[in-house]
Amino acid sequence: MTQQALKTKGSPTPREKQTSGKIILTVLFAIISLIWMMPIIIVLYNSFKENGFVNSEVFALPNKESYVGFSNYINGMTFGNYPFYYSAGYSVYITIVSTALILFCTSMAAWYISRVNDLFSRVVYYLCVFSMVVPFQMVMFTLANTAREVHLDTPWTIPVIYLGFGAGLAVFMFVGFVKSIPIDIEEAAAIDGCTPIRTFFSVVFPMMKPTLISVGVLEIMWVWNDYLLPYLVLDQTKYKTIPIHIQYLQGSYGRVDLGATMALIMLSLLPIIIFYLACQKHIIKGVAAGAVKG
Repeated sequence: MTQQALKTKGSPTPREKQTSGKIILTVLFAIISLIWMMPIIIVLYNSFKENGFVNSEVFALPNKESYVGFSNYINGMTFGNYPFYYSAGYSVYITIVSTALILFCTSMAAWYISRVNDLFSRVVYYLCVFSMVVPFQMVMFTLANTAREVHLDTPWTIPVIYLGFGAGLAVFMFVGFVKSIPIDIEEAAAIDGCTPIRTFFSVVFPMMKPTLISVGVLEIMWVWNDYLLPYLVLDQTKYKTIPIHIQYLQGSYGRVDLGATMALIMLSLLPIIIFYLACQKHIIKGVAAGAVKG
């Protein structure tokens, strides 16, 4: 056997190189994922530890001495004079109504912008895109004063403010998706006698499903976890969302019950984590669909 044949026999094939590369990437991303999840894991096992051990032994796992079961969850939900289920109810209502309002209004606006394509629609589109890069800190104090003046400072009206802040990303994604829909389908519907409104709801809106789910998941995660906007706008003596309720989980002289705080953080994280894991594939599909055309 020649030297060249021996060298060829000993060297890995392209398929073997590809398999080895996949294994290395899998291990690497598994390690990165574990590091990324460490804060959630730390919060989880600290929620079952006594408050003193949370302060002194943050990274230690619960043992016989520090383990307190579900007492932190009970203490967190019964702390103070403001019931936790009120906060949970307000968070659920604001999240659902705000997301529905954003999806309904921005999908119609994106369809109009994509199909009309005149100066007015282009100006509206670029204003929506520009709103994505404006920091919230620039407008938050003016917004809070305006919300109080026009009576938007209640859980029932704050979805209107979320519509304004969430419209930028939603319009951007919807416009990209609508431009990928052949206009011949809408023209065929018009020939069959469909009005523009019926064409949108019967033809265009069902075809938007991937982007609707994607935008819906992103908006739900944002509104559910948002702290600053409700804190600035809502009357804290009457209304608290879950993030605000967690902030007020402290006793006299500023002493914070970290065990109960960890427990409520887990309660607030659990629904959104489950929801995200169930819908993550739709996020990828929706983003890819909205990026077909700009």
